[in-house]
Amino acid sequence: MQSAPNGGNGKTAVATLVFIATYVIIAIGKLPGYQLDRAGAALLGASFMVGLGVVSLDEAYHAIDFDAITLLLGMMIVVANLRLSGFFRLVSNYAVTRAHHPLLLLFAIILVSGLLSAFLVNDAICLVMTPIVLQLVRRLKRDPVPYLLAVAMASNVGSTATITGNPQNMIIGAFSRIPYGAFAAALWPVALVGLLATTALIALAYRREFLVAARLPILAQRPTRYHRALAMKAVLVTVGMMILFFAGEPVAKVAIVGGALLLLTRKVKADKVYREIDWPLLLMFVGLFIVVTGLETTLLTPELVGKLGRLDLASAPVLTAITAGLSNLVSNVPAVLVMRPFVDGLADPKRAWLIVAMASTLAGNLTLVGSVANLIVAQRARAQGVDIDFWTYFKVGAPLTLLTIVFGAWWL
Repeated sequence: MQSAPNGGNGKTAVATLVFIATYVIIAIGKLPGYQLDRAGAALLGASFMVGLGVVSLDEAYHAIDFDAITLLLGMMIVVANLRLSGFFRLVSNYAVTRAHHPLLLLFAIILVSGLLSAFLVNDAICLVMTPIVLQLVRRLKRDPVPYLLAVAMASNVGSTATITGNPQNMIIGAFSRIPYGAFAAALWPVALVGLLATTALIALAYRREFLVAARLPILAQRPTRYHRALAMKAVLVTVGMMILFFAGEPVAKVAIVGGALLLLTRKVKADKVYREIDWPLLLMFVGLFIVVTGLETTLLTPELVGKLGRLDLASAPVLTAITAGLSNLVSNVPAVLVMRPFVDGLADPKRAWLIVAMASTLAGNLTLVGSVANLIVAQRARAQGVDIDFWTYFKVGAPLTLLTIVFGAWWL
């Protein structure tokens, strides 16, 4: 490849063009007419940043935040083991089969989805919970749509509470160095209020389903298939990791050691675990780190950052609105990466990062395409003959997003 034109203006133009093209493809999901997806777009953009001389190869290596990548990889391995062991089925079936009224069933699904997503990656929880919930509500002969909305929305809301709840929080944890316990202490009230609001809004939107006197029929108990030894080992490792997280140990180190320990087994082939890992997501992270660094080193000069800082990003409502809007435009992980140079320059960056974490996560509930978790639920439901369209999601997601983000901004 030829290098970028000589001079700052040439590199700035190249970096800006590559950045815009990468983020446009990420925003729409793939390059029209090609098979290039979000991960491929991020990798291609990063390659252009290096190949056209915007950043050197060494600068590209240093741009990658390996703490975030390590944390996400470790948590994916842990979640994979919990899923393969049948742990999620066991917990979900135990909770939801003891709810004998539609409203209690809704609350049980929201509680389980939200609580599991608070400590484990929310996308994985949606992947596991969707078929479980769908199978149950069909046995009960209930409308599956509101219960599936509950899975998606509760997983987004619940994941707000901790650093390990979702990928963008993991990145923010790596950037901000906020201790796991301090992060959770600041945001768990927002998650709790959000889960209660999710229950109320879905119940009001589907009054005929939930605001009735009829009780659910008692279903014959079906044995839950799970691997006892693997489940116990995975749970013990997960609990140990959470204790170390709250004790202040580096989360990336704890996560990767915990994940590696779970690979030491005679019960499950490593290939099965590797197939559960979202490699494209990790690849997208690596590419975006480099793409954003390319823009940051050329266009985002201290003078420009200072001018943009006059937007009063220190104000919680302003920072919340900008983050939520950007998250819905290009998705939450790319939005968080773009916000970094502006947040790091604020007087109280830790508080600002908490606001960004809250807003970028809760903004995912606005539309069906607002988060990967939503799309996972919709796609898995469609494969089973249940359609969740844009407006069905929006009529609950929009008011929920507004209420939770306003509360979060006020709280922080």
